[in-house]
Amino acid sequence: MATSLSVSRLLSSSSATAISVAKPLLSPTFTAPLSFTRSLAPNLSLKLTTRHISSVSTTRSFSTTTTASAISVGDKLPDSTLSYLDPATNDVKTVTVSSLTAGKKTILFAVPGAFTPTCSQKHVPGFVAKAGELRSKGVDVIACVSVNDAFVMEAWRKDLGINEEVMLLSDGNGEFTGKLGVELDLRDKPVGLGVRSRRYAILAEDGVVKVLNLEEGGAFTNSSAEDMLKAL
Repeated sequence: MATSLSVSRLLSSSSATAISVAKPLLSPTFTAPLSFTRSLAPNLSLKLTTRHISSVSTTRSFSTTTTASAISVGDKLPDSTLSYLDPATNDVKTVTVSSLTAGKKTILFAVPGAFTPTCSQKHVPGFVAKAGELRSKGVDVIACVSVNDAFVMEAWRKDLGINEEVMLLSDGNGEFTGKLGVELDLRDKPVGLGVRSRRYAILAEDGVVKVLNLEEGGAFTNSSAEDMLKAL
């Protein structure tokens, strides 16, 4: 409610001043006479209505709370849409998890972030180097997932010199990561990484998880290409 206060330029104990309380679009202005003294009359009650705006959290659109349990062996992978940049046209294209896994033997592995040291120096290069061996054991698709946008993932692919050995896919909004229950909250870090994904490697057959090597946070102990070769 808007409130207007009109006070005479010359104030005195005998001058009359009006306080106008307007109700826009609802009722005409009501004017109540009020004599100004050193203090307002004790029997005068002037109610001012203020607008209270509730505090709303502006965190990212996906949940930053770790679910009670992450996906498990034997579970069906949740469907989700991932994206990538087509190097031929520079257009952003999408692919669903179901299309990557239906009727196929698929390895999906995730990293906390593109261009980060362990991911760039060990995790992704390991799968690139072992891609031939993995495919010789029946793996149809090898894809890396990260909570980065498709443009960053394409720049990272070029920087690593990857051709078709491994797909680099963007889970930009963290939708797939959230459905798996593997969020990694890094908002308290000084580099401002936000909410990312825990490191993992999954072997799925026809969309069903057969092997799940889920790391604690960004650790790199059991989610390498060598670990997946041992599991095949």
